[in-house]
This record gives sequence, C-alpha cells and structure tokens, in this order.
Amino acid sequence: MGVIEYIHQRLLELRKQEVGILLFSEDLDELFALSDRIAVMFRGKIVKIFNTPDASLQEVGLCMAGIIGNSK
Repeated sequence: MGVIEYIHQRLLELRKQEVGILLFSEDLDELFALSDRIAVMFRGKIVKIFNTPDASLQEVGLCMAGIIGNSK
C-alpha cells in the first residue's frame, strides 16, 4: 500500500468514527471519495457548500473556476 492509499484509508476510518477533518484538495475524485461536504473557494472566499451525495463534478468544477456560485 502506498502513502496516498494509506492516508485515504486512515481518513475513511476516522470519518467512520465521526472525527471532523478539513481536507484541502484540487482533485475532485479525491474530494468526492473522502468528503461528506465540499466547500468551494474562489478568490479566497467560500462560494458554495455542497453535500457530496447531492453534488455533481460539473457543478463543483464550475464553482472552482468562478463560473457559477460567485456572488461578486
């Protein structure tokens, strides 16, 4: 098992124990696999918070790019 796989497994174990974890990543596959909620930041501000089961890759990606969810 590599380092990344070990860390992912450990994060999933902690999530089962209801431990709060703040994970920063630009990797959407990683975020969707490990997160209950995803908060998207653009230009230093949170523009939208998603419950992961209700989110789509496209909508999260568009928020990350500042195309939607940005309330100037």
